[in-house]
Formats: sequence, C-alpha cells, structure tokens
Amino acid sequence: MTINPAIDIRSLRVDYGNFVAVDDLTLTVPPGEVFGLVGPNGAGKTSTFRVLTTLMEPTYGEVILCGVDVIEDIETARRIVGYMPDLAPVPSDLKVGEFLEFHAAAYGLGTRAQRRERVAECLEEVALTDQRGSWCKALSRGQTQRVVLAKTLLHRPRILILDEPASGLDPLARRDLRQALRKLADTGATVFVSSHILSELAEMCSSLCVMNRGKLLASGTVQEVRDQLGRNERTLTVSLLNRQQEAADWLESRASVHDLRVSGQQVVFGFTGTDDDQADLMEGLIQRGLRVRAFEEKRSSFEDILVEVAESNRNA
Repeated sequence: MTINPAIDIRSLRVDYGNFVAVDDLTLTVPPGEVFGLVGPNGAGKTSTFRVLTTLMEPTYGEVILCGVDVIEDIETARRIVGYMPDLAPVPSDLKVGEFLEFHAAAYGLGTRAQRRERVAECLEEVALTDQRGSWCKALSRGQTQRVVLAKTLLHRPRILILDEPASGLDPLARRDLRQALRKLADTGATVFVSSHILSELAEMCSSLCVMNRGKLLASGTVQEVRDQLGRNERTLTVSLLNRQQEAADWLESRASVHDLRVSGQQVVFGFTGTDDDQADLMEGLIQRGLRVRAFEEKRSSFEDILVEVAESNRNA
C-alpha cells in the first residue's frame, strides 16, 4: 500500500510583479513529522505557506496535500489544513472558551455540546485547560499562542502549518510549544513550521529545510543540512597533561587539521573531517602514550551558518 506524502510541492514559483518570492521549490514532507522551514526574512517562507493554505495561487507549480491538489480542490484542501499565522490576533472582549466555541461553530462541528467537548479536548492538548474561563486579553504571549494553536486544531486537520509560532516567546513557553507539537505529530498529524531561527527548529523538528531568496538550499536531518550546506567545519581543543608539542606535531600532519596552535596545556585547531576521522585523532593520540585530559568540540551555531548562507547568496 502506497502512502501519499503529507506535503508534496513540485516546481513551485511565486512572483510579485518582477520579484520572485519562491523560485522552483520542490519539497516532500512525509506524514507524522514535525518539519521545519528556516530562512531569513524574505526567504519565501510566508509566500510558500500562503500557497499551501490556499490563500493565494502560485505563478506555476503543484502543491498536493495528502493526495489533494490545493489548486484544483480548494475546499477539500482547506478541510485538511490548519493554519496558524505569525502573531495571529485574539479578541480582547471574549473569554478563551467563547473564542474557541465561536470558531468551532464556524467550522460546523456538530451540536453545541459536541463543540464544547472538542474545545475542552483542544485546550487539554495545548495544556490550557485551566484558562478556559480567562479573558483573552489577560493571557500572556505564550498562552495566546497556545490558544491560537488550540483554535487551529479544532477541525482535526491532518496538516498543521505554523508561521513563526515561537516568535516572542520566552524559553519556558517555547518548551511548552515544542512539547505540544511533538505530541500532535505522535497522533499522526504533520506539522510544517517556519522560523528565521534555525537553532529553534533544530530543537523542535525531526527534519528541516533551509530557504534563502526563494530557493531551497538544503533539506533533511539537522546533520544532513549541515553537510549539504558545506558547514561541517568545527574547532577542536585537546587538553593534555604532557608532551603538548609532540601532540601538535602529529596532529598537524593530519589532512583534516588546519590553523593549529598550542596554548599552555591545550592544542587548538580547525577540523574538516568526518566523525570517524575525529575519533581516529583521539585514538591516535592515546596510542602514542599522550595523556589526554579532555577533547572538546565547538561547531558553528546554526545562526552563524544561516548568516553565512545569506551573505554568500547576497554577494553571488
């Protein structure tokens, strides 16, 4: 039995006049994943989401959601998708329960009793059961985001599309959001979430992709994205109790080692090899009778990688 991808984007292009917002994007997301879309402002994230949620037609290309063509069958596609835009507003003059019950009625979700039950289920999914009677205007930023997420879940969408859902949240609220999204994915829903903060998505997502200036630059697991972007450079620091210069001389002869320096008991150098190559370095030092006290690794942060990618594309 063949299982359709949750999201299947083929040669998608979005133009605004002479400006190309999305340039030949092809991407497949399997069901049951929390999948991240990262890129700086202007990368094409929101334009991509607007097409996926049927809010605009592309210049050309295809978007298939759970086997449904969003351009040919808009109504069915809208029943499949739940969309949470960046900084979605909530009314200040309604209580949380009233706000959600209003949207449940708009979705046509059964009787009033059934709608109230579904509202309770969604509040439980986002850990806000105790806020049902609270005024929307009294909620914190993180609570407001979770109320909007609960609203997005009401009609049981198979695909959730979330645009910068963690924007402005404190660390505790981001943790709660991550837990809620992973719980949803465990039920079989597919979560497609965007952010301009790559490290945020790396913590939240099972896979991700990177866009810049409308183009897809890399896609896969966190490590696969690093490799595809060619940013597997790292700095290694070896702390030794003796014979530091001997260690430095041997390390400098290795092909993947560069920019080596000795600082007291430490030998610091750049390294471009694989994880196996790195393990071989440690093994080689120990086999030579060198007293290795610590072996530390520092990789470029994801923000550094994204800045490098954006700047390299800007200068291209």
